[in-house]
Amino acid sequence: MSKKQKRVLIRILISSVLFAAGEVLIITGSNPFNEASLFAFFLIPYLIVGGDVLLDAIKNIIRGQIFDENFLMALATIGAFAIGEYPEGVAVMLFYQIGELFQSYAVNASRKSIASLMDIRPDYANIEIDGVLKQVDPEEVSVGDIIIVKPGERIPLDGVVKEGTSSVDTSALTGESLPRDLSEGNEALSGCINLNGVLSIQVTKEFGESTVSKILDLVENASSKKAKAENFITKFARYYTPVVVIGAALLAIIPPLLIDGALFSEWIQRALIFLVVSCPCALVISIPLGFFGGIGGASKCGVLIKGSNYLEVLAKTGMVVFDKTGTLTKGNFKVTEIYPAKGATIHKDEILKLAATAESYSDHPISTSLKEAYGIKIDRKQLESVEEISGYGVKAIVDGKRVYVGNAKLMEQCSIDFERKTTPGTLVYVAIENSYAGCIVIADEIKEDSADAVVNLKNAGVKRTIMLTGDSKAVGKMVAEELGLDEVYAELLPADKVNQLEELIKQKRLYGNLAFVGDGINDAPVLAEADVGIAMGGLGSDAAIEAADIVIMDDRPSKIVTAIEISRKTLKIVKQNIILALGIKGIVLLLGAFGMATMWEAVFADVGVSVIAILNAMRALDVSRYQG
Repeated sequence: MSKKQKRVLIRILISSVLFAAGEVLIITGSNPFNEASLFAFFLIPYLIVGGDVLLDAIKNIIRGQIFDENFLMALATIGAFAIGEYPEGVAVMLFYQIGELFQSYAVNASRKSIASLMDIRPDYANIEIDGVLKQVDPEEVSVGDIIIVKPGERIPLDGVVKEGTSSVDTSALTGESLPRDLSEGNEALSGCINLNGVLSIQVTKEFGESTVSKILDLVENASSKKAKAENFITKFARYYTPVVVIGAALLAIIPPLLIDGALFSEWIQRALIFLVVSCPCALVISIPLGFFGGIGGASKCGVLIKGSNYLEVLAKTGMVVFDKTGTLTKGNFKVTEIYPAKGATIHKDEILKLAATAESYSDHPISTSLKEAYGIKIDRKQLESVEEISGYGVKAIVDGKRVYVGNAKLMEQCSIDFERKTTPGTLVYVAIENSYAGCIVIADEIKEDSADAVVNLKNAGVKRTIMLTGDSKAVGKMVAEELGLDEVYAELLPADKVNQLEELIKQKRLYGNLAFVGDGINDAPVLAEADVGIAMGGLGSDAAIEAADIVIMDDRPSKIVTAIEISRKTLKIVKQNIILALGIKGIVLLLGAFGMATMWEAVFADVGVSVIAILNAMRALDVSRYQG
């Protein structure tokens, strides 16, 4: 809870105590006050809890923004004091502030700055000056300069590798956890982390035009494009408040002028009752409480929703766009298939054993996948003469046989005739004594509930399911077909994802709001750009979680359906409360205008309806059917 929220809570508690004390004195008949002192007694809690509302109303009037909820609350409560209903004036303002506190807490409690966690900006670049390596600001490096990137450092600027070979972690850009190999002539993108070898890179873009700089800009710009949902009560009050004020004024002035024997005092009394009844207390309490209940209920299911406006947007979602790795798939690479060479007598297990043994000294993710698939402790006494060729693979002697384990480039370099596979995934070719033995496929696993999530989304009325991924087209197509997705766009960098998303957003009129689901730093700009951004919070990056509007804490895609259903239930409850409050108030307003409603009816139309609306709003907290 923020300091401002704590101050509001303290004011509410102090006013509540004073209000309760005054009510007890009145109800028990032990009222020691005369009219003036009673007015002064209730004026104290009224000013404590509602002083800021009165001040805001005055400021807005000065600015020309007269008819808003602050003005209506001020007018209604001042009207209650004017006709001697002091407790009513305090109670209305108390309820209003409680509702505002709930709403502000629901929106802001878990929301922090996106920029504070976008920690992919490089701090320095290594550049050689007079034979000495010096660290300089990346913005000081010019196009054509040579920078040196050591193992463990982040590549600060875009360029082309001039010397060295290494594996780089590109997850900050593509979201794919499998490192990529760089060698002379390859393009190196800023934001990637160099894992092992030393790289000399010739800079091709200034820092302001680099990939990492553009990601930061995309997040900021996308976040600023997303307009915050305007508070319903403010929109409602734009029309409701002027009508009520004008109606009350006409009620106080016109009848005494047109009706014989009508007294101004009587009709002014009716007009003030009219104002008290018109106070939208049930709305200002039940609407934020309904949304807050939906947010609280969703949190019980492991879904964190960062504001009531996102519930409303989610309820009208017709397109769901997914990232692949870490969202629909686990992001854990494993051996999925082994293909022995045609006509070869070697068994799959033997191919895996040779590959795992040859790679046993490496910590590369591919090597780790091979060793995990083999699952038996490797006898390294069988291994000798290991030669690791960065970007290609490994040559080694295993149990007296020369073994080659690597990609297609290794087979070609060693002049080995092999069968090129087109199976989606990372392909590891194995050869023994210059003779092709077989191929091992390493691929990401699809999450157990991803397929169910897609089916249930369609059953819930989502019209289109789409995947955007930085992975290859073959892998993207395979995953999309297996899950039953409608469309897939592959081999995308962050800027490409944003561009593609903007094209999809143009189709909102046909399909409804667009939700994007992702988990990596590279997804942060897209999460911010979408109508509603959903992040996988269990293993997702901090940047994605902070950029998102909704966070799935257990990384299960099926929870997206849960979030949508909760949002629709919440919106239904909110609409019920709006109809209830406006319906009853409309009836009592008419009765009051004709002198058929007393302050008791006015209190029921205000406080009574508020209690009913609050009880109805509490139903949003019941999410037992979604838990299991």
